Amino acid sequence: MSKFFITGGGTGGHIYPAVAVADALKDDEIFYVGNPKNLEFDIVKQKGYKFLGVNVHGMPRVLGFDLIKWMFQLSFAILKCCFYILKYKPDAVFGTGGYVSAPALLAAKILRVPYMMHDCDAQPGLVTRKIAPYAKSVSLAFECAKKYVNNKNCNINGNPIRSEFKTLSKTDARKRLNIEDKLTLCIMGGSQGARTINDAAVDIVKHLSKEYNLQIIFQTGKRNFDNVIEQLLKIYPEYEADKNIIIKPYFDDMVTVLKASDIAVSRSGSLSISEICASSIAAIFVPYPYAAADHQRKNAKFMVEKGAGLYIEDSELTANKLLETITSLIKDSSKLAELQKKSLSLAKFDGTEMIVKQLKEINNGK
Repeated sequence: MSKFFITGGGTGGHIYPAVAVADALKDDEIFYVGNPKNLEFDIVKQKGYKFLGVNVHGMPRVLGFDLIKWMFQLSFAILKCCFYILKYKPDAVFGTGGYVSAPALLAAKILRVPYMMHDCDAQPGLVTRKIAPYAKSVSLAFECAKKYVNNKNCNINGNPIRSEFKTLSKTDARKRLNIEDKLTLCIMGGSQGARTINDAAVDIVKHLSKEYNLQIIFQTGKRNFDNVIEQLLKIYPEYEADKNIIIKPYFDDMVTVLKASDIAVSRSGSLSISEICASSIAAIFVPYPYAAADHQRKNAKFMVEKGAGLYIEDSELTANKLLETITSLIKDSSKLAELQKKSLSLAKFDGTEMIVKQLKEINNGK
């Protein structure tokens, strides 16, 4: 049995790939390094892994007292991770980039513990670009990310995704949701929702259901659910009786939701893209305009260049624009099928297995 430190946090795009790798290392001893104030704490505790807390936040982007304070905070977090490494003696460290993983990866470098990194974006983040040169191995989700990483041992693995994406059929997914086996649209903006997408979508769900008999699964995000329902009741007071429409603040089982869908309106975080591809969905991407290093826009443009998605700028998203784009797919089945085919061609179902294999290799060759 080997010991591994797994680290990554702050957002689902960093947490879920890290947890997927931890789950695949079920025969080994896992310690998860993260911020106890972040989302990763609850997810990891539910999984039953030993959680090692570090207090670290994103780096301020302007010079000033906050930056100096952050540098002290990071230094203390690195020292704490050095203590964890000396106490628990991991054989290797695996990190998914982002500020939460930085202290454990830097501590591993200082103490000469082999480490591996995974970056999920078309343009890797600052932590990956700075720390990757010293990693024993680097895993990337996108081929185009390779040019930003100075490491000879780079592997294009895609993102670690849940194994059920391989096995669950569209028909069975729809049975689970108790919906009909017909054309289905998923609208989602992540667990927190996306206000711009919600505002545009809420105005057109009635039209899509009544005029096109389209089945709609709408995840509003927990913060925006009440506002969406309030708007919808004004437009379509009898929406609850419409069997074509399912609206929830959040779906715990997004595998089933995505596998049941044909079309999606979504932000363009890397993990969402990986799961959309694995579900053979024709996606309409609306990138979050304030994402770090503009990575969501770059992810979406990569998909468009590959012919595997459509793109609307957040600032240009209106109900009419969204309706026009969705109906262009409903009316043109060959265009819909081509997008789905190209999307599926980019799916990497063995990402988790490849990452675990490479992580085991750096452990054995340390």
